[in-house]
Amino acid sequence: MVWSLSVMAMLGTLAAKCCRSLLSKPCKGLFSGVLRPGWIQGCIGAKRHLLSEDVIRLQDFQQRKLAVAHLVSGSEGNYIEVFKEKMQRNELILRDDLKLLLHLCQTPDDMLIAREAIYRYHAENRNLLYGDFKFGPLFMRLCYELGMEEMAAATLIDKNMKGFFIDSTSFNITINMLFIKGSYESAMEVLRTMRSQGVPFSKDTVTLATGTCYKLNTAESYRICMSLIEEEQTRGQFIPRHAYWFAVALALRRNDVEKAQSMYSQIMSNDGKLCQNFKVMILAMSGDILGAVSVLSSTMLPKSPFFVKKPEFSQEVLDFLRLKSEGRPLDIKVEQVVAQLQRACQVTQQTLDDMLCHAPTGKRKPALMEQERRTSRRTLRPLQSSLLSE
Repeated sequence: MVWSLSVMAMLGTLAAKCCRSLLSKPCKGLFSGVLRPGWIQGCIGAKRHLLSEDVIRLQDFQQRKLAVAHLVSGSEGNYIEVFKEKMQRNELILRDDLKLLLHLCQTPDDMLIAREAIYRYHAENRNLLYGDFKFGPLFMRLCYELGMEEMAAATLIDKNMKGFFIDSTSFNITINMLFIKGSYESAMEVLRTMRSQGVPFSKDTVTLATGTCYKLNTAESYRICMSLIEEEQTRGQFIPRHAYWFAVALALRRNDVEKAQSMYSQIMSNDGKLCQNFKVMILAMSGDILGAVSVLSSTMLPKSPFFVKKPEFSQEVLDFLRLKSEGRPLDIKVEQVVAQLQRACQVTQQTLDDMLCHAPTGKRKPALMEQERRTSRRTLRPLQSSLLSE
């Protein structure tokens, strides 16, 4: 990653201020086994994250940590220990001190000091505005980096810290951590805390909330999921397609085909792999075997160039269709279509749960443009125009 001079200057200023302050005192599958006992438990297999790097921004955070560590490496003393002694002397914690501390934490032991520091800082500044800087995302990215989701969740839901985490990003990162670990009940508790404290739900929160409800798969989580979607629709808020997919999947798991169809119909762009698979699943569950066969058959028609990848269907979806068509007039037709899909390499072992529980790619960062270079590599003289770049 390339750092601009302005960013480095800012970090340098921050580090210089903080150093002076500190040194002033010496010292598995969604429908796997469907209709058979235990299939619900098998759905908890995919424990992957749902937020892209654009949201978590862990790489950017780690780059800043490296930059700060490099800038302060020439000074004497262990800053973590110095900070710890400062708190033991019950000295006032300054904002820049806390910034530097959070950028220097490397171990779980460091995080214990950092957590005590933010508690102290919040108690000392509870009635003051923190300004534009938010410590919440910084602390949560540290927890994410070190795999300390329990500390993150406990700190968020602690009533003593109310008003410190005022942004949705802190909650979203924590819920994502809990989702990865399969701690869905804890994730739901964080969501309740977020709502009770009046922190607005972002589109990422809606995706995480519906994903958590889908994983819990209870009557209560189903009610919460559908109520959340309806609430966001009433408010005219944008609902991510990923959230709709979770709602569709949960409705199917609750055997509410009508609601699944309703949620499916509200997805604006439904030309992807998940769309085709859920479409077949909904048709099969509603008993429209012919419709499901038609969807499968349409993907094998030679209406696209050979280099265009054709839709893939999950083996578990096809197995479910076979199960629903067993002993019915279209049984043979289903077997023929499935065999054709297998010969065309359009069958994947990836489950619907695998497809659902993944992080989106996110926005690609633009490559460094050649015209940003202002000096010729050959003559070392300033370039007169970007068109003269070598």
